[in-house]
Amino acid sequence: MLPELQSLLELQKADAEILRLKEEVASLPKKVAVIEQKLAGTKAVLEKAKNSVKADDAARRKYDTTILDLQQKISKYRDQMLAVKTNEQYKALQQEIDFANQEIRGAEDKILDLMVNAEAREKEVKSAEAELKEETAEIEKEKKEARERTAEDEKQLTEWNAKRDKFREAVPSDLLRHYERVQKFRKTGLSEVRDHKCMACQVMLRPQTYNEVRTGNQVVICESCQRILYFDPTTEIVLERPSGPIKKRHHPKPDAPLSWVYRPEYGEHGEVLLVFVNGGGGSTRRIYDFNNGRQIGDTLFREGNYHMAFPEDLAGGGGILLNGNWTEEEMDEWGSEMPMTVLDALHGDLQAARLEAAAKAHSHKHAPTADHTTAAS
Repeated sequence: MLPELQSLLELQKADAEILRLKEEVASLPKKVAVIEQKLAGTKAVLEKAKNSVKADDAARRKYDTTILDLQQKISKYRDQMLAVKTNEQYKALQQEIDFANQEIRGAEDKILDLMVNAEAREKEVKSAEAELKEETAEIEKEKKEARERTAEDEKQLTEWNAKRDKFREAVPSDLLRHYERVQKFRKTGLSEVRDHKCMACQVMLRPQTYNEVRTGNQVVICESCQRILYFDPTTEIVLERPSGPIKKRHHPKPDAPLSWVYRPEYGEHGEVLLVFVNGGGGSTRRIYDFNNGRQIGDTLFREGNYHMAFPEDLAGGGGILLNGNWTEEEMDEWGSEMPMTVLDALHGDLQAARLEAAAKAHSHKHAPTADHTTAAS
């Protein structure tokens, strides 16, 4: 791997760690605020319980005062009864005394209810006080840990920023500008290449591009996402050679009603996949980019069998027939881009066709050969 790529990898790791630390530092005050909000809720519960006790005490004092006032009235009415001269006056005072006694009994019942509730109120207060004490201790512990975490994060930020400056100095200025420009919009400036794909955007790479990245002798940019590509040999998938006989590849028929064709060069588009389908008195042709599976242009319909309708696409040789049995309905559902599973299957079949052709050429290198995978013109 080029030294500047290695420095960029270290720089990207530093940038990722710096971003993580900054986000953690920014989140800690919010975490403390949530903790304090929880404590405020517990304080509110305690305050409500205490206020209920105070309200009950005030109500009890009010009823005590009411009873005292009524008892004074009764005493006054009884004094007046000694001085009355008629039965009507006596009965009227007695009614007032009875009414006052009735109000006294009502007030005493209210006081009794308050006395019964007082024990429950006191339990609520004690429970809320105990919960507040426990939460306060736990929250102070969490706040202390948050402050310590912040201090540690800020210390690490200082260290990582120093490392970042060191890595930046080891990268050429033009390459550094490209990295930072892509990172600004896509969060990362580099992407690993694995299994012929850019792992960041999942787009298949051209074989030549893939080989250039694997060789590691030059800086290669992903055509799709513009990230700087690198190859890590430790993550490369090594396919074990099967111990038994290799399953023979199925050979697609040139006159089949549906035909997939790989073309290494197709005008200004480079490598493409063409698919032809007969049906409905005519035939259709779709073109897909070989590397990313995106459809190029619209689906074209012409009258007649596709061999007759699209001779310009089948002429000139160089095309390789591939195995594919997806229906037009399925292709319509793909929209503007075929699924990655379909693209992988076609890539795999192309690789199998090439290996088969190479093996045949090796075994008959002194004899004339005819590549039966080449599309007929």
